[in-house]
Amino acid sequence: MNILLVKPHPELLIARRLQQGFLHLEPLELETVAGGASPEDDITILDLGLEKNPREAYLRRIRSKHHHIIGFTGYSSNAGLVRDYLKLAKEHDSAVLTIVGGIHATMAPHDYACEQIDLVVRGEGATALREILARLRNGQPPTFDTRVLSPAAPDFLEKAALPPPEYPAWEELPKPRRDLVQREKYFCVWTGCSEKRVPTVFPRVASMRTSVGCAFNCSFCVVPHLISRKYIERTPEDVVQEIASLEENHIYFVDDEMFLNAKRVEQIARLLIERGIRKHYTSWARADTIVRHPELFKLWREAGLDTVYVGIESMTDNGLADYNKKTSVKTNKEAIAILKEAGITLHASLIVHPSFTDADFDALEKEVRALCPAEVTFTVLSPSPGTAFWHEKKNEFICDSYRYYDCMHTILPTVLPLQRFYARFAKLTEIALRNNPLRIHRIRAPWYEIVRAIYRGTLYIFALHTIFRDYDKSRAK
Repeated sequence: MNILLVKPHPELLIARRLQQGFLHLEPLELETVAGGASPEDDITILDLGLEKNPREAYLRRIRSKHHHIIGFTGYSSNAGLVRDYLKLAKEHDSAVLTIVGGIHATMAPHDYACEQIDLVVRGEGATALREILARLRNGQPPTFDTRVLSPAAPDFLEKAALPPPEYPAWEELPKPRRDLVQREKYFCVWTGCSEKRVPTVFPRVASMRTSVGCAFNCSFCVVPHLISRKYIERTPEDVVQEIASLEENHIYFVDDEMFLNAKRVEQIARLLIERGIRKHYTSWARADTIVRHPELFKLWREAGLDTVYVGIESMTDNGLADYNKKTSVKTNKEAIAILKEAGITLHASLIVHPSFTDADFDALEKEVRALCPAEVTFTVLSPSPGTAFWHEKKNEFICDSYRYYDCMHTILPTVLPLQRFYARFAKLTEIALRNNPLRIHRIRAPWYEIVRAIYRGTLYIFALHTIFRDYDKSRAK
């Protein structure tokens, strides 16, 4: 069968600026789904985020040859775009089988109840595609249990209201088809440099997942709802084998929380060191995990861990309690000190609440300056579609809660006028960029990369300042 798998492009300017300037990771989810196809299938991955004119690129691709299946992944912010693009596919070829999967399909499948969509996949897509293809070859209906639903079926809404299906055991998942993408296109700004001179700060980066899920239940996070608070792990040997097989020397671990099982990740680090696998890594970790296992992070620094993303979220205990983080400001500060002592660059992720006043922004600016030199990024508190928090706040939304759900646009009313709110929000990022580790430590890099970084950073700051224009003008007062 001819199969086309598509990752939508970001529509809103701020998301495009982020992807173009700082971080564009490979579509690992679609690479894994593609692994579920058989060797006789002709499968293609189209990452529209790489295209200058995504719509035209998509139309060229669907017109270039006959496809039996066109499948989309997508976040909630992509839901409208996915429906539009699959309508184009059906207009071109009414016989094509159209499939939608991804986070939004799992959390809110009822949003895909439309005639241009034939199947909605909930949960892990690789095992689902494998089963769909087997059923089609055997002349069976492609729908099954609660994982693959048909919007045309009379019980669709009933099944769509059920909790997400169980995530399969890791051994059931295929290896990702990394050969189907332009690997040289994917990068991440790499500020965790121990050398004074580096060949690049925009290295090619491979994405890798060693576990799925998280045992915690932060109020703003969709992960516990997707995986039912389970934690599914790969064996250390399997992880190290894949790391060794990757062409790239820089690896971004996309686990929801890689370090929850300290014994497992210690074994991974020791295997990497024993086998002489010298690569650079970045990963996420909770502050309380770091505090409980400081020696583990020293070991990982020896193994090549350059940067750790920490969900600091708030610099007040009340804020952390509101987010159900189950941690404290004291724990955050201890974690920051441990990473600094280990020589690991901190990437601190902080949440800006829509209720922030000028005084709140002033206080956060002060905290950011104290954190640096570090990577510091900011998001706006946004309820994840389909979660209890989203249902609690849905009558307060000031805009389309799907399209604007990128954690940069507020979907809740702000205390400050929107223009003022985003001027203060942009200033936080300006402070962070001026005090990033590359600049503070005077790391030397190719001059053209420095120009690129300044240019892209300027575009990003400008986009932050002008986010308010994305809203209805009557709201941006």
